[in-house]
Amino acid sequence: MVADFRRRFWICLVLSIPVVVLSKMLQELFGVAGIVAFPGDAYVQLTFATAIYLYGGWPFLKGFVDELWRRGPGMMTLVAVAISVAYLYSAAVALGLVIGEPFFWELATLVDIMLLGHWIEMRSVMGASAALESLVRLMPSDAHRLLSDGSTEDVAITLLAPGDRVLVKPGEKVPIDGEILEGRTSINEAMLTGESRPVEKGAGDNAIGGSVNGEAAITVEVQKTGDQTYLAQVIELVRKAQESRSRSQDLANRAAFWLTLAALSVGTATFIFWLAFGETFQFALTRTVTVMVIACPHALGLAVPLVVAVSTAISAGSGLLIRDRSAFERARNVQAMIFDKTGTLTEGQFGVTDVVSLSGRSEEDLLRLAAGLESQSEHPIAQGVVRGAQQRGIEYSPPREFKAIPGKGAQALVDGERVKVVSPGYLREHDLAIDDEHLREVAEQGKTVVFVLADEQLIGAIALADIIRPESRMAIRRLKEMGIQVMMLTGDAEAVAHWVANELDLDDYFAEVLPSEKAEKVKEVQGRGLVTAMTGDGVNDAPALTQADVGIAIGAGTDVAIESADIVLVRSDPRDVTALIRLARATYRKMLQNLWWAAGYNIVAIPLAAGVLYYWDFWMPPAAAAVLMAASTVIVAINARFLHVERDERLDIAPPEEHVSLARSDQSDQGERVLPASRSES
Repeated sequence: MVADFRRRFWICLVLSIPVVVLSKMLQELFGVAGIVAFPGDAYVQLTFATAIYLYGGWPFLKGFVDELWRRGPGMMTLVAVAISVAYLYSAAVALGLVIGEPFFWELATLVDIMLLGHWIEMRSVMGASAALESLVRLMPSDAHRLLSDGSTEDVAITLLAPGDRVLVKPGEKVPIDGEILEGRTSINEAMLTGESRPVEKGAGDNAIGGSVNGEAAITVEVQKTGDQTYLAQVIELVRKAQESRSRSQDLANRAAFWLTLAALSVGTATFIFWLAFGETFQFALTRTVTVMVIACPHALGLAVPLVVAVSTAISAGSGLLIRDRSAFERARNVQAMIFDKTGTLTEGQFGVTDVVSLSGRSEEDLLRLAAGLESQSEHPIAQGVVRGAQQRGIEYSPPREFKAIPGKGAQALVDGERVKVVSPGYLREHDLAIDDEHLREVAEQGKTVVFVLADEQLIGAIALADIIRPESRMAIRRLKEMGIQVMMLTGDAEAVAHWVANELDLDDYFAEVLPSEKAEKVKEVQGRGLVTAMTGDGVNDAPALTQADVGIAIGAGTDVAIESADIVLVRSDPRDVTALIRLARATYRKMLQNLWWAAGYNIVAIPLAAGVLYYWDFWMPPAAAAVLMAASTVIVAINARFLHVERDERLDIAPPEEHVSLARSDQSDQGERVLPASRSES
């Protein structure tokens, strides 16, 4: 379609040269009357103008028939009527009917400018899908498939199958979605997720097809091919979103329909008015044609679709995948944002929050002994202790004679000391009483507490909890600045939920909520008269995501086909929720700007085209009207292209060891190591 309009424009522009040169009106205007004139020049103009009308005007004439067939006159009707009236009138004059001067040049320039305008429009619309085209171009055409003997062969990626192993060299694009088997490198996923910084990945991590490998070669096992790959799913989501209709677009289309009727009515009234007041038929016809041209609703028809197309495309390149445009439009009106806790506001893994010395030994010493012991355990709490030591830069020695204490903890020799890390139940069994205010506060917060013994002496305690994402604080602060109430749904115990709410300054929270009850809580918030969005992981939050006015699945990674969500956020970053709301609001503002420009332009231009200032020696020729019409279209397109995503990337947070954390309740099945016990959040 773009190539067709471009070809027609250039051919008609060449054909217009003799028409313009032979125009007596233009010759008189530039003081060269009679220099290029010759007998029969009117027939030459007619010949070239006929070619321009039939070839250049064909898209508009065909569109006019289609609109009549659909009983929905629109901009093609206006253009077709304008050029047809201009051509038939001028042809009649050229063939000898004395009714005035022909204006073939105006017909030619009108067709040229209309073709140029449509060419620019189509390029703008296609440009809005540039992100999709770039996504397609991300995929390499072939891959280095590893053979059983260790050698490689270059094959087309279409020949790869799940289970194949491919070698990705430094600087190359990952050919297909898969799991890294060997090697450690940094991978740039900026075009896929909007994350500008390379992501460190090694064995066991996923690699997304189209991302760029960094400094080291890696071996990747193919997991997904064809339509199942991340890029294929993203492209399909964006295509469906761009094809879906929105309420704002329907309003704009109805406005364009009424503008068409108004233009036809005003054009007819203009013709009758000037004839009734004694003006020539040619003048009345010229005014009518000008009204028809300038009232074409190109800008109005383009105002909303182009903005939505641009916003959908740029969001796809930023890891914000819009599945339902109607829901995306509703996002600008969100008044309450409900977050799931585990994995959304928090990282979903244990981390050390408090180290309490009960014997005068330093906190570093306590954590060193505990980490040394727990380094041999795969238990989530043990891994949390080790992670806490690593974050603080504490070195620890491997344990000797490691032995588990069933249901109570573990023991081993660490640096010559017999160390135990045990649960509160172990202390009760051995009548080890503790009276510490700090530990009481920790217990009230619902954190998990383990105790450290050295040579049977109680030397301290370590509190662990599910770490709050450092991004969560900024996201919630930004949402509250936008006037949005922020709430939380969790299956955790009341104590844990209360602590989370206080730490993040939430407006409300719902604790001990089973997955089956989450949708009812969303409905309860909606019952307060609030437009409600729900943000969760898209699995156990599916009913709540469906119930909400806007369902947002966060941290989807490569699994973008989440049917219960209206919008999918690829990154596990709550700040992308604020970016989404900002984009929705910015998109709506762009729509209003474009609609007001298109409507305001017609309100001012149509009376001028009709000749209201004629008696003050001002009138607007059809070519000038076409120029202004095209200009309005270009302005609308340019304005839409200024739309962008605003994201908070800088974090104003404390160092890792000072992060505030909270306990997860879903560890309650791990014996007495969890204090206090709480309901499981599935």
